[in-house]
Parts: sequence; structure tokens; C-alpha cells
Amino acid sequence: MMAEDTENADPESTVDLPEFTPEGSAPASGPGDNLPATTDEAPVAERESHAAGELEAVFDVPVNISAVLGKTQMDVSTLLKLSKGTVIELDRKVGEAIDIFVNDRLVARGEVVLIEEQLGVTMTEIIQAD
Repeated sequence: MMAEDTENADPESTVDLPEFTPEGSAPASGPGDNLPATTDEAPVAERESHAAGELEAVFDVPVNISAVLGKTQMDVSTLLKLSKGTVIELDRKVGEAIDIFVNDRLVARGEVVLIEEQLGVTMTEIIQAD
């Protein structure tokens, strides 16, 4: 509607819209303003601190972490024939992500990295729990 149209419009046909308040400005007071804030409105740092406090009891529990480069199957007779320098073919290709297990449960995928003279793993994907 153009400006001249609003001047000639029937006052009974106009609609009152709620007042727009830009982000960061305080909205006009209205019913429900005295209600307590919900947990979703609590600051993120406060929620994370609270969650960390609840987990504090398990911080010292040891877990087994495995980074699996690949797998293969072989007969015991073949296994007994292995010697130093034998190459074992795995089910993964070069550059393919490795599986990271915590207590025999797949939790992430990652890549092998070299840290000074030791191998490490960089997590590239976190596996969501079912």
C-alpha cells in the first residue's frame, strides 16, 4: 500500500501490528514479563559449568581408546607364518578415515598425524549416539 492509500484507507479496516523491537533493545512490557526465565535462556557458560559439575564424579574413570587403521581376516596357519617385515593387507585405502573406539564403541572417525616422532589421531567426525 502506498502512502497516499493509507491516508484514504478506512480506519476500521486497518490492522494493529505488534511493535517491532530491534534485536538487543528491550521490548515493551506486557503480560508474562514477571515470569522466571527458562533453562533455555540461561547463559551457555552457566549451563556448561553446571553440566561439568554433574560429571565431575566420572572424570577419573579410565577408558580404553583404540584407533583402528583397518581389519583383515586370516587363518591361524597363515598367522603362524608371519615374520618380521611381512605386509598385511587391510580393508581400508590410503587416506581413508580410521575408526576411533572408546571402550569398544565407535565414537569418531579421524586421520593419522605425525607429532614429532610419534603417531597421533585427529578427529574429523564425531559419531552421534543412537
